[in-house]
Amino acid sequence: MTSPHSSQDAPRLLAAVDLGSNSFHMVVAQAVHGEIRTIEKMGEKVQLGAGLDRDNYLSAEARERGLACLQRFAQRIRSMNAESVRVVGTNALRAARNADHFIQSAEETLGCPVEIVAGREEARLIYLGVSHTLADDAGPRLVIDIGGGSTEFIIGERFEARETESLHMGCVSFRNDYFPDGKISRKRMDRAITHARQELLNIQQRFRQRGWHNCVGSSGSIKAIIGVVNELNLSREGVTWEAMKSLRKRLIDIGRTEKLDSLGVREDRRSIFPAGFAILYAAFESLGIESMNFADGALREGVLYDLLGRDNHEDVRERTIQALQERYSVDLDHASAVEATATRALEQAGPAWGIDTAYHTSLLCWACRVHEIGLAISHTQYHKHGAYLMTHSDLPGFSQDDQRALATLVRTHRRKFNNALFEHLYPDEIQPIKRLAVMLRLAVLFQHGRAGAPPPPFSLSAKGARLTLSLPDDWLEAHPLTRADLMSERERVKQADVDLVIQE
Repeated sequence: MTSPHSSQDAPRLLAAVDLGSNSFHMVVAQAVHGEIRTIEKMGEKVQLGAGLDRDNYLSAEARERGLACLQRFAQRIRSMNAESVRVVGTNALRAARNADHFIQSAEETLGCPVEIVAGREEARLIYLGVSHTLADDAGPRLVIDIGGGSTEFIIGERFEARETESLHMGCVSFRNDYFPDGKISRKRMDRAITHARQELLNIQQRFRQRGWHNCVGSSGSIKAIIGVVNELNLSREGVTWEAMKSLRKRLIDIGRTEKLDSLGVREDRRSIFPAGFAILYAAFESLGIESMNFADGALREGVLYDLLGRDNHEDVRERTIQALQERYSVDLDHASAVEATATRALEQAGPAWGIDTAYHTSLLCWACRVHEIGLAISHTQYHKHGAYLMTHSDLPGFSQDDQRALATLVRTHRRKFNNALFEHLYPDEIQPIKRLAVMLRLAVLFQHGRAGAPPPPFSLSAKGARLTLSLPDDWLEAHPLTRADLMSERERVKQADVDLVIQE
């Protein structure tokens, strides 16, 4: 007898791991009818950001603390499908010059890839997490998240972020700069607030002009501040500007972080509490915030909803690529023809080369759609212009690794093939991206005429470094320009360690 509930309705387990500068967090949840139901949360104060020296090298001790935490997380997610787990790193790993060593060890420990997200992408994910934990009210809201190494500011409406910004200031970095020995003086507090106000000058006018109806905080630092405000009865709900001014005086009067237990601050929060407070105080002052409430949603919840959206074919990355096409007036017919040709090539040669995964297929399709965006700047060396745009644009939904891979494909889709262009990729991705680049180059070559016509009935087979291209009898003789292009391409792709054999 058939169950009344189909297997498609069965809850799916998802997990998000947030490698923050102050804390590492993990959330395990069930996806049920498009909603996230949290079933387990774990978090530890790793303080990875505190392990960065003046030259932004991560100390061995900080790496060990982080990996020890991830070993505990790994036990919980080991039985889960790797595609249902997403791990994101934020400011400390963005800044660390030796982050690659930690990331490699973290991936081995967790059994899944680690994505380092850009600041604005982090802000977008934070807003996504917050918006799903609040009432679906009309009107814009301001969301602030104070992390260990950066602070994110977002103005959005419903589930869509409109303005996103990440400023290089956080409770760990400010603690180290202004309250390293636990002393809280008026002078130190004023210096910390002034520093934060200087950072906020970059967004102050833009955010004030856009405006918002209500303000929400979403980090542990803000939660701790609101907890103290409630404990002291400084505000009836959330935190107000008047309450912030009163609390500032209280902190200076107390004078030491170890005495903050008198305000109800947890021991693991005391050393960073005045630093987080200084950042929030400056935000209230610079942006003219009158009051703020708290939301439980944060980056990790946003990662879960983003992961769920991808599963339900609502991938924000697709919207990002479409926006790039519109912004740079891409020839959509030509891009579509190149994509159809490239995916056909990948279907034939991809399995033998191990590049037929969903990730590599998506990467190739996105590269096909934007490979000509550099034409908006100049036809001369437009592949270089396109790579620059892909490298330096804010691309919602894409990790920094994804962005580098896309930029590399755009850069190498024509002209000379230079191995140095792949050196910035992770070692295990260099060969797959090179081989994807060959697929893209062949597709562009076959669509050289820009007529949008289907490509010839070619076949590709791959074995080791050899890629054999077969075409119908006499086809190349009837298309001498394509034949010349293929002969040149055969020499160029040798730099990609590919032996292109053309069977006429």
